[in-house]
Amino acid sequence: MAIRIGIIGLGMMGRHHVRVAREVEGVELVAVADGMGDPHGAAGGVPRYDSVEELIAHGIDAAVVAVPTQFHEEVGLTLAEAGVHALIEKPIAHSIEAGQRLVDAFESRGLIGAVGHIERFNPALIELRKRLDRGELGQVYQIHTRRQGPFPSRIADVGVVKDLGSHDIDLTAWLAGSGYVGVAAQTAFQSGRQHEDMVTVSAKLANGIITNHLVNWLTPFKERLTLVTGERGSFIADTLTADLTFYENGTFTSDWDAVTAFRGVSEGAVTRFALEKREPLRSEHEAFRDRILGRPSEAVTLREGLEVLRVCEASIESARSGRTVHLGRIDDEASGE
Repeated sequence: MAIRIGIIGLGMMGRHHVRVAREVEGVELVAVADGMGDPHGAAGGVPRYDSVEELIAHGIDAAVVAVPTQFHEEVGLTLAEAGVHALIEKPIAHSIEAGQRLVDAFESRGLIGAVGHIERFNPALIELRKRLDRGELGQVYQIHTRRQGPFPSRIADVGVVKDLGSHDIDLTAWLAGSGYVGVAAQTAFQSGRQHEDMVTVSAKLANGIITNHLVNWLTPFKERLTLVTGERGSFIADTLTADLTFYENGTFTSDWDAVTAFRGVSEGAVTRFALEKREPLRSEHEAFRDRILGRPSEAVTLREGLEVLRVCEASIESARSGRTVHLGRIDDEASGE
C-alpha cells in the first residue's frame, strides 16, 4: 500500500515537492496545505487546506514541511503528536533549542524525521563521496566550497548562513565523514536586511581536514562548487551542472636532490567523469520513503540536521564575537563526556 503523503507550504520549494511526490513510486500525494493559498497552482486535483491540522485530519502517513524556517518547530511538533513522519526542509529549525525539541518529539514516538539537505543527493557529490571512500585521493587535506549568487526574494526569516551555508556545512561533514570542531567566521550586512548576506567560514574537522566556505547573496551569477584537495590531486564538483572533474597531482623526478626531497605537486591529467544525472529532489523523496519502509536509506536524520544548525549558529557567533568558536559533539554532551 502506498504511503499517503501531504505537502505543507506551496511556495517556491513546496511546488517542486508537490511535483516530485506525484512521481515517486510507492507514494501517493493525497492533499496539500498552505494558509497563503496556492500561488503557483501546484495543488492540481488534490484538496488544499489552510492548516497542518486540516491536512492531518484528511488522513496522511507522512508530510513534507516546506514552510518558512520560523514555523518548522510548530508544524513539526504538530505532525509528531499526530504520529506523522516528516521531511522538514533545511535548516531543521530557527534555533538549536527548537531543533532539539523536534529531535526529541520524533525519536520518542519512533517516527521518521528527516531534513532536506538536498546536496547529499546531487550526482556529482554522490560520485565524489564514493571515490573518496575508495581512497582515490589518498589523504584528504582540505575541502573548500563556494556558493554564491543573487538574493532570493523567497527568503526573509534567516540569513545566508542558515539558508545557503547550511548546505556546505552538511555536505562537507558528509564527504569527510567527520564533524566540525572549530569555526571562525566573518559576516557582512550589505543589503540593509536584518540578517547577514555574506559569510566566509574557516573551520577544522575532527579528523584534521581544514575547510573553508565562501557564501553570499551578493554575486550577480550563481556558483556552486566543492573542491576537495588531497595527496593525489583535487576533485571539483559543480553541483549546478552535476559535473565532477579530477585534476591529478602529476609526478616528476629530478637529479637535484634538493628538489626531489621536496614533496610538492605538479599538474597532471584532467579527467571529467560521465555521470547518471538523476534529479536530487526525487532521490531525496525516495530516501525518505525508504527510511519510512525500513529500507537502507541516505535520508538525513534530524540529529544530523541539528548538528548542521549548531555549526551555523557557531559561525554566526564567531562573526559577532570576533573569536574562534570550539564545538563539542551533540552525542558527547548528551552522554556527559
